Amino acid sequence: MSKGGRGAAPPPDDAALFRFEMRDVAPSKPVNRVEPWRPRPSPVPAQRLADERAVLEELARLGLDGDEAEIEDDSLFLRPGLPREILRKLRRTHWVIQDQLDLHGRGADEAALETAAFLAECRRRGLRCVRIVHGKGLRSRGREPVLKRRIRKLLTRRAEVLAFVEPRAIHGGGGAVVVLLEA
Repeated sequence: MSKGGRGAAPPPDDAALFRFEMRDVAPSKPVNRVEPWRPRPSPVPAQRLADERAVLEELARLGLDGDEAEIEDDSLFLRPGLPREILRKLRRTHWVIQDQLDLHGRGADEAALETAAFLAECRRRGLRCVRIVHGKGLRSRGREPVLKRRIRKLLTRRAEVLAFVEPRAIHGGGGAVVVLLEA
């Protein structure tokens, strides 16, 4: 008795029998489907990109407003309506300084941009107390503290800044500022 209509007798073992039966079978064509083992593309951080655009727009606005008014006492700042006790606690580092930004060697525009980006990142991470080291301006032209004034002025205009103080000497003194941010 012949199997498959060709007159050949089937081989005696199972593997040979299987190959004999599959002799006329061709592989099927590949299907047009997504391969599930490929890695997914990275997500687009839409909120972070929006925050960065907002920072750049705010810095552009700050650069164009032309307000050159001096802050009377730039060693401390407190949002209206908050108790003065906050300033004392901030100066004594009652709250742990959770992060810091060092602006040494930066130009005024670059430092302002980095500060705004740093504050946005701190807000995103939920940080409350940070230190910004701007230096004393001893190596700038005329030995004027350009960054000190610019950064502290920028801080007074930021809505998330509740208060800032010039810390004690062991925490940076006149070359730094400790900032308390909204939760």
